[in-house]
Amino acid sequence: MAREEKPYRVYRGGRAKGKVPTSKPRPGRSPSNGSSARAENRVDYRGPGGGTRTGGRPRWGRRVAIGAVVVLLLIVVWGVASWFAFSSGVSDANKRLDQNAKTALVSQNGLLMSHPTTILMLGTDNARVGGREGDRHSDSIMLLRTDPSHHRLYYLSIPRDIEVPIPGSSTQKINAAFQIGGPALAIRTIRQFTGIDINHVIVVNFADFRDLIDALGGIDVTVPKPIRSNRFDCPFSTQARCEKWQGWRFQKGTQHMSGQRALIYSRIRENMLDPSETDVTRGARQQDVMNAVASKFTSPSVLARMPFSGSSFAKPLTTDLSAGQLMQLGWVKFRASNAGSVHCRLGGDLGGGGTGSPSEDNPATIAMFLGKSAAQPPTDPFGPGCVIGHVLK
Repeated sequence: MAREEKPYRVYRGGRAKGKVPTSKPRPGRSPSNGSSARAENRVDYRGPGGGTRTGGRPRWGRRVAIGAVVVLLLIVVWGVASWFAFSSGVSDANKRLDQNAKTALVSQNGLLMSHPTTILMLGTDNARVGGREGDRHSDSIMLLRTDPSHHRLYYLSIPRDIEVPIPGSSTQKINAAFQIGGPALAIRTIRQFTGIDINHVIVVNFADFRDLIDALGGIDVTVPKPIRSNRFDCPFSTQARCEKWQGWRFQKGTQHMSGQRALIYSRIRENMLDPSETDVTRGARQQDVMNAVASKFTSPSVLARMPFSGSSFAKPLTTDLSAGQLMQLGWVKFRASNAGSVHCRLGGDLGGGGTGSPSEDNPATIAMFLGKSAAQPPTDPFGPGCVIGHVLK
């Protein structure tokens, strides 16, 4: 009986040189039937450490799974920390709104992300410059109406110099309502003037807005035309230098603005290069600044710093909206298309020598804002009307 070849080598006290033989018979020999059957059932020897491992795939799979779990945990921790930081700041903003203002609002049922709502946005400027320390007029007045079912936002700018009856007082400029009775009287005055129920209110202090913009790392604003302002808020300490100074300048085009620069841009009421501009134009500039800030909030760099700076982001705000409602509002704005947003404004006899009386076309513009009729652009450069996709200038 021919000696059978073993499919392995015997190691005796160390390594043996040479290749490990296979189960194939040597040439010229014909194995018996029994030997052939045993050879078919044998498994080739793969050497030390062979086994059934498949190139280390299970090990890499475990590493990927562990990495995914770690990333998921970090995201959860970041989200929770961001929520608590932002919620703390919003809680302080809620405490700054007096109870009379909350009573003046019309309550709303349902979530903001699924139900239409109307928000009054007031911008105040009581900066510690230019003798405005005690000034509590609302420099910017705007209504925001959400339409979540159609993914659309409606904006209505109300010029601050329009003369209207103020409840409990006389007929004055509409921005005086805030000076007389704070947010509560401003809400009642604007609701009486427009006939629109107001569900929520946001008051933005432009003096603190500067610090917020700096905390966000600045904003990008598109300036539609060259601007040279008058000598308001002179940056120099001496009267002699201020008399030689020719005012603030802004070139046409998109510009990155610091908080101070953005605040100056939103305050300009007189463009020496275009005397036809009115307070309506100033309101459009303030809208541009506020929209730029809202867009910056969703940038990756700001979101990454939310756990550390979230509480300070609400510092310029006074509002009845909770942190959850503000998050819902952000989602509605994210879903809405900027190209489909409707921007409206009211008009009146404004400017130098104007009486401040409201325009007769304001009711038609309010109907456009409420979605009851199609948007129609203004027939007058500074008159009432609505456009789709960009802010009225």
